Amino acid sequence: MTDYRLQYPATSRNRDAILDVLRGVLPPAGLVLEIASGSGEHIVHFATALPGLTFQPSDPEDAARLSVAAWTAETGLPNIRPPLAIDVRREPWPIAQADAMLCINMIHISPWEATQALMRNAGRILAKGAPFYLYGPYRQTEVVTADSNEAFDASLKSRNPQWGLRQLDDVAALAREAGFSGPEVTPMPANNLSVVFRRM
Repeated sequence: MTDYRLQYPATSRNRDAILDVLRGVLPPAGLVLEIASGSGEHIVHFATALPGLTFQPSDPEDAARLSVAAWTAETGLPNIRPPLAIDVRREPWPIAQADAMLCINMIHISPWEATQALMRNAGRILAKGAPFYLYGPYRQTEVVTADSNEAFDASLKSRNPQWGLRQLDDVAALAREAGFSGPEVTPMPANNLSVVFRRM
């Protein structure tokens, strides 16, 4: 029998640190939409720890959605819905509302238009006060970018010139246009950031 589960070493390294932040951000109940779920390892970890929430994974890639479904089946978790095929740039999205949104490690591995679409749709889907959580590496004004992140940025751009680390100020500007508050920023291991916006 084919095992469709994908495994990414970075997930096991960062999932607990992310969960610690999410415990103080997510509502006690409701629907959490994850964009770019990848392997599904994050959402399984969060759904296990936060059983009062229902999680809606999504990804544009067939292999990722198969992996999410396989991880969900393996764990038997009842609070994870079948993954949706969402390419953030294809609108409208096949979901009308959510009580929170997560997007982990997508913004730097996609064209800028994807971030624009992500923010635009998050503003449409989330109600007042709802959190929108981002995780990944960013450039920050008046903060020296770590050498490891500079090397990562160069590697990303060598793979696709439209990829690369984004200025957090630019992402926050898009969020404001979409109706969100300023960012709440938490430094994370390996020179990453947790960034939380709230719908105003």
